[in-house]
Amino acid sequence: MPYERPENSGYAFLSGGGEMGELIRSLDWSLTGLGAPGTWPVSLKQMVSMMLTTRLPVLICWGKDYIQLYNDAFHPINGADKHPKAMGGTACDTYAEIWGTIGAMFEEVMTGKSLGFPDFMVQLERNGSLEDCYFDFSYSPITDEYGHTGGVLVICMETTGKVNAISEFQALNEELAAVNEELAASNEEYAATNEELASVNEELATTNEELKETQENLHGTNRELLESGLRLRTALDTIIRSEKLFRSIAVNIPNSLILVIDKEHRYQLVDGDLMEKLGYQKADYEGKHPTEIGQTERYLASKHLYDRMMDGEKFSIERKAVTGEYYIAHFVPIKNEHEEIDAGLVMVLDVTDIKKGQEESAKLAAIIDSSDDAIISKTFESVITSWNDSAERMFGYTADEIIGETIYKIIPPDRYDEEPGIISRIKNGERVEHYETKRVTKDGRLLDVSLTVSPVKDKQGNIIGISKIARDITEKKLDETRKNDFIGIVSHELKTPLTSLTAMVQLLNSRLKNHEDPFVPNLLAKANIQVKKMNTMINGFLNIARLESGKIQLDKKDFDLTRLVNDIIDETKLISAGYTINSLSCNPIMVNADEDKIGSVITNLLSNAVKYSEKGTTIEVLCEIEGDVAQVSVKDEGPGIREEDIEYLFDRFFRVEDPGASHVSGFGIGLYLSAEIVHRHNGIIRAESEIGKGSVFRFSLPYK
Repeated sequence: MPYERPENSGYAFLSGGGEMGELIRSLDWSLTGLGAPGTWPVSLKQMVSMMLTTRLPVLICWGKDYIQLYNDAFHPINGADKHPKAMGGTACDTYAEIWGTIGAMFEEVMTGKSLGFPDFMVQLERNGSLEDCYFDFSYSPITDEYGHTGGVLVICMETTGKVNAISEFQALNEELAAVNEELAASNEEYAATNEELASVNEELATTNEELKETQENLHGTNRELLESGLRLRTALDTIIRSEKLFRSIAVNIPNSLILVIDKEHRYQLVDGDLMEKLGYQKADYEGKHPTEIGQTERYLASKHLYDRMMDGEKFSIERKAVTGEYYIAHFVPIKNEHEEIDAGLVMVLDVTDIKKGQEESAKLAAIIDSSDDAIISKTFESVITSWNDSAERMFGYTADEIIGETIYKIIPPDRYDEEPGIISRIKNGERVEHYETKRVTKDGRLLDVSLTVSPVKDKQGNIIGISKIARDITEKKLDETRKNDFIGIVSHELKTPLTSLTAMVQLLNSRLKNHEDPFVPNLLAKANIQVKKMNTMINGFLNIARLESGKIQLDKKDFDLTRLVNDIIDETKLISAGYTINSLSCNPIMVNADEDKIGSVITNLLSNAVKYSEKGTTIEVLCEIEGDVAQVSVKDEGPGIREEDIEYLFDRFFRVEDPGASHVSGFGIGLYLSAEIVHRHNGIIRAESEIGKGSVFRFSLPYK
């Protein structure tokens, strides 16, 4: 196994690729015309990454010296003579024996043109000898980010086996023709022998000596007849073996259909593993004309192609089936011993996988290039492997500057702890959607962004990387800030008159609580309740404004979470008579958090349980350790929450539309504030509920 150089193993675009990937990572590229991988152009990096992940034979020749890189599928084409020294070498050295042919093609491709030929023959030195090799190949220019052609992309499929099979078939035809000539010669000898026998019969009457001579001639003739019979039997055996050999070759060409037709377009051979898929059955077709077996329409559509082949033209065509598959058909005329065309070979190959791969690559590239969002790929080590134009516009870094760097280059230092959590979720197969955070540009500006992060999987479903889409929501956040500032100002302005009104109501209530008209103290008590509700609502709006403007600071310290839970339960019991509130907490649980704000979360969950439950029901509060987190849960026996509403419970201003809960006041900000406080402690809050069976609200904090 090649030793991977440490300086190469960190490049994500060189990852994978099997044996050739290991070889590439083991080479000191700084000694070649390409230089160290980190300096390679973006287009070359992307093309190398594609090459190492595709199953097609791919060769990349870069620069004016055509420095070579190739994948596992291309390795057998080079053979033992050229591999591994071809890796990193120049194409003109590796293919010196054919450079006079392909060198001019490379130069033409470097001008921006694409070339391709089917069954193209070159003589390659590989595996110890000079071989005639045939290929279906495509030479395409690789364009860099400036629109210049930087190298040549070679995609080829070796067709030597197919061409040799056709050549063997033609050779067998020639051998059969030779046997026919021998048979004709034998027949002529037999006729001459008969003439000699007639002459001998005439001479029998004249002399015994001539009779003896004739008998000797007969013995010689018999020997010749015996030899002719043996030659005839050998020729027949050869014909049978040739047909079996051709059928064996045809059947073993994968994804193919083989047809042989005579001059009248009758089927002489039908074989291959695509027969049924393309509607052919050799039992029904061989020896028959297409019009005799109900294939008139198909025949008329193909007749002009058969005619071209029978006129001596060798050609190929490509077609797309109505079912979506792509096929290429090769038409080859077959000549007899007199160099006359008396049959034709049609070979149909399924090339759907190659075509779909090309189409999918083109579509994906178009989507990425046209997107207004930054689309970034990275490894599990947070190393950036791709960077589209929108990412460059948004963050200011070019692809050359950022590919190979870590994603932390655009993450503010105070948000470094976000990345490990995101990667952990992706490794578990999760998708992170609409994650709002901040990122930093090349010139130091902070952007508000919404991230959608997804796992990248291979065909087997294995997670091999991470794809991230970043959307700039800075303007949206500015609008929210302006709105929050307005809410904060209005709420703050309402606090002063509300404080005065509260004092007045309390003063009146103390002086008139024994008024002779009971309506007066009752009315003042109700007014006091409404004032408290208004005060709670205004405080909630102020907290939202402070929270979203970043003015709420966390004052973290160590405290006993179990003690805090029990204290809040005792306070709730004093003001909420008629409920059974059980504490299931046991041992002290020390956490490092803002005690006042965590207390407000517990108070909110407990007060909601009281508000939405009937008097006489039981509320259970549990405080426990779950792995590396401390968890608090509040369980009630209320009406329950619909499943479709649960995912929105912690959204700002969301309230469940339940006619049975219309008497419960609130603006849908308590759970939102609670969720924000828990999230700022790197915790998780969630709810479980079922209609008619109550609800359970849980939140967890890192356990010290």
